[in-house]
Amino acid sequence: MIEVVRPGPLATVQDLGRPGLAHLGVPGSGAADRRSLALANRLVGNPEGAAGLELTLGGAALRFHRRAWIAVTGAPVPVLVGGRAAAACAPCFVPEGTLVEFGTPDRGLRTYLAVRGGLDVPPVLGSRSTDLLSRLGPAPLAAGDHLPVGATPAAVPDVDVAPVAPPADAPVLRVMPGPRDDWFSPAALATLTARPYEVTAQSNRVGVRLAGPALERVRSGELASEGMVTGALQVPPDGLPILFLADHPTTGGYPVIAVVAAADLPAAAQLRPGQQVRFRLRGR
Repeated sequence: MIEVVRPGPLATVQDLGRPGLAHLGVPGSGAADRRSLALANRLVGNPEGAAGLELTLGGAALRFHRRAWIAVTGAPVPVLVGGRAAAACAPCFVPEGTLVEFGTPDRGLRTYLAVRGGLDVPPVLGSRSTDLLSRLGPAPLAAGDHLPVGATPAAVPDVDVAPVAPPADAPVLRVMPGPRDDWFSPAALATLTARPYEVTAQSNRVGVRLAGPALERVRSGELASEGMVTGALQVPPDGLPILFLADHPTTGGYPVIAVVAAADLPAAAQLRPGQQVRFRLRGR
C-alpha cells in the first residue's frame, strides 16, 4: 500500500488508456507521455500498460507501507528515497515505511512513477487511467489517499539503467497537413511552420493552447462535428491552434489544419507553460 502524503500540483493514475471506444464517445486518455510510462514499467518488470503515476511538475511525497521496487522516468526531477538521492531511469528499492519525495523538474512537465506489480485501483471501462475531461477513472490524488499495489509479476527486470535524453528546451514537432487544411489560406501552413509558438498557462491534459501567429481561414461558417485524434492541431475562430493531448474529446467542430506525428507526441506531452515549440512539415 502507498500513502499519498503530498500529491503535488497534479498527480493522477495512468496506464495506456481506453483505446477503441471513441465511437461511444469515450476518450482514449492514458499517460500523456506513453513512452515514459512504458519505460518505467519495463524497468521494474511490469507489462508496459501497467498503471503508474503521472506527476505534473513533481512535488509529490509518497509513503510506502510495504517494500517495493520503483522506477522514475519522464521529466527529470530530484528523487529522495528515505532522504537519500535516487537515480532516475533505473530500478530503485524502497524499504517498508520509507518516504519517497519528488522535486520540481527544471525541464519537461510530466514525470512517471512505476511500482513493481502496478497500481491496483479498480479499472473503469478496461483502464485504470484518470480522464480529466470525462471524469472516468480515479480522481486526481489527494493527501491521505491510499493506493494498492498489484501482485508481483513473474518477469524479472534485467536492466539496471536506461538513460534517455531529457526533454528539449525548444522542441520541433513534425506535422502532416490536413484533414481540413483546405479551410485555411494557402499561406497558413507556412505560417504554422515559420515561427515558434508559445505554450500558454491554459494548457492541460486535454490540449496545449498556443500563442503566436494566427492561422487565416478562407472558409467561414461552422464545420460539422467530426472525429478527433491525439496530436490534432485544431484551430478555433481566433486562429490560434490547440494541440490535442490524451484527454481530448472524441469529436470537435473546429477545423484541423495538421496532425503531429505519433512519434513526436511524447515531446508534445512534456511542453510546459512559457516554453516555445516549432512545427515542421514531415519529410521536409
